[in-house]
Amino acid sequence: MQIYWTKINKIIEETPEVKTYLLDCPKDFTWEEGSHTHFALKGFNAGDKPNRSLVRHMSISSLPDEDAIGITTRIKEQCSEFKSILRNPEVGNEVAIFKTHSNIPLKRESKNVYLLSSGVGLATFRSLVLEYLKRADNINQIHSLNIDSSKAFLFTDIFKSAPEKNFSAQFVDNRKDYYEEVKNLAADKDGHFYIVGSDDFIVQNIEVLREQGITPEQIMLDKRENELSKFLIN
Repeated sequence: MQIYWTKINKIIEETPEVKTYLLDCPKDFTWEEGSHTHFALKGFNAGDKPNRSLVRHMSISSLPDEDAIGITTRIKEQCSEFKSILRNPEVGNEVAIFKTHSNIPLKRESKNVYLLSSGVGLATFRSLVLEYLKRADNINQIHSLNIDSSKAFLFTDIFKSAPEKNFSAQFVDNRKDYYEEVKNLAADKDGHFYIVGSDDFIVQNIEVLREQGITPEQIMLDKRENELSKFLIN
């Protein structure tokens, strides 16, 4: 396993609770849209065994051509040791990334794509949307639906409807409106539905989609192959 040590280049306060950390790109480090990585703070491997409390599984919210590795996360007032350290880092602090992989690259099968997310889960989809806006080959259109009860919606500069590019974005702040809209989107019996959020959020979305006749093959989750069976059972 290769561990890439790099530095925080810039910190962006997206909302009062959400920050994006832009990391320098190590030499030979590559990734594709929808990727996640293990993000570790300095000292995680200082002892005989890795300190797992200093490691988190994070989505990469940027694309390689942005020349930075973007890690976007929500840090609440009451948070873990990892998040409390991450609350006040400095530009130049060293961090590590390793085990980078994408479970949800864009499927280019000339179908409609629907991105369903909750809160900061939208960070996973940022790179998919940017990749689509750069190259829309073999994708009919993309629609993003995000629920965030805080109403502090993320990345509104990117997640804004662009009819000329067959891209639309929708934000809601309550569960009733959200799931009604999921049902409406599921009227497309041939589309691809990507879901990112907590396990409970994923389960609820799958239930709604399956009730509307969407098959497991049409549902894409940011989960490893060995985890998918917990969610997608025929």
